Amino acid sequence: MSLFNTIVLLLTLTAGFAYVNTRLLRLPDTIGLMIVSLVFSVFILIGNGLSPAVFAPIQRLISQIDYTTVVLDVMLSSLLFAGAFHTDLNELRKVWPTITLFALVGVVFSTGLIAAGLYGLLTWLSLPIDWLSCLLFGALISPTDPIAVLGILTRAKVSKDLEIKIVGESLFNDGVGVVIFLTLIRLVGQGAASVNAGDIALLFGQEALGGILFGLLLGGALFYLLRSIDHYQTEVLLTIAAVLGGYSVAAYLHVSGPLAMVVVGLMTGHRGKAMAMSAVTEEYVSRFWELIDVILNAVLFVLVGFRLMSLQYTGLHILIGACTVGISLLARYLSIWLPMRLTLSWLAPGQNDAVMMTWGGLRGGLSIAMALSIPESVAARDLIIVATYAIVLFSIIVQGLTLERVARRLHENNG
Repeated sequence: MSLFNTIVLLLTLTAGFAYVNTRLLRLPDTIGLMIVSLVFSVFILIGNGLSPAVFAPIQRLISQIDYTTVVLDVMLSSLLFAGAFHTDLNELRKVWPTITLFALVGVVFSTGLIAAGLYGLLTWLSLPIDWLSCLLFGALISPTDPIAVLGILTRAKVSKDLEIKIVGESLFNDGVGVVIFLTLIRLVGQGAASVNAGDIALLFGQEALGGILFGLLLGGALFYLLRSIDHYQTEVLLTIAAVLGGYSVAAYLHVSGPLAMVVVGLMTGHRGKAMAMSAVTEEYVSRFWELIDVILNAVLFVLVGFRLMSLQYTGLHILIGACTVGISLLARYLSIWLPMRLTLSWLAPGQNDAVMMTWGGLRGGLSIAMALSIPESVAARDLIIVATYAIVLFSIIVQGLTLERVARRLHENNG
């Protein structure tokens, strides 16, 4: 299927699903779109079994979508830039120690805990798996995606401080998680036996520090260009070029594109809006990226629902998936609670911050895209993909639908 036909198919179905959700279900956008796309996928599967001649072409069209390319190479840069652009940097600065701790230490700690949990589970089930594959799974499932959470937290009267912690952590833990995952993928390609700790540190430093540095340079260049003119059409185009072109250049330089886009988004959304844009330009640029954010997130979660159509799984896979849901929640809680306890006087966390950040730490399309990008040479690839889908589904549907209730209950108990 051509790129044009893929875009047409995705946007048409996403628009239809969004209408059904807005008119009938009235759920938060991400949750509603996921549920509607899942129902549609099940309908296609059943229809294909009853009448293959009618439904098989639809299933073939959907199965031809290159999820890794669409999500990691096309959508991720715009999503991260848009999220960072609309984040209040002044509020972010107030909780930067918390964000730094959880986005770096927390993700690394969570990766190790989840890897250990999966390794222990599969060893207990007498299923062979290597430690590197477990680390790959830990790295791809540790980053959180708060897209569906923010509106719910606002309605539940969650404090602004906690909300900005979730937003800020997600912006940077996506980048850190991708850096860890790509570092591990390189180890798979080179052979883990031939790589030492120094090589791993060098790869991680190149991706992470290089991405931040490149983001600062690109953000500075974009700021100069925006300040030198006052023409909102051109300035919108400049931001698009910075995001898409910058992400491609980052990949060429082997530095972290996600971290670079977060840095560029924060710089443009704070210093750029205040000093380089007129009021008219600021409005157009803000509205453009707000719309892009909404559209891409809608498409992303429709893709997640569709991808379930091609999964091959057994009863054992379902059991492992259910167990990994518990492992991921426990690892998420410990990776937040333990650093909080060790730095209590420094961070001064709220009483229920660990619980809310655990239950509000939804996993999304980024985790699925990384799982799908695991090389075929990794023996545990199919098992990792099934476990990833189990966690994403539980996260979005169960945690997403109950998050407002949990937030209100904790708020009432504190009140």
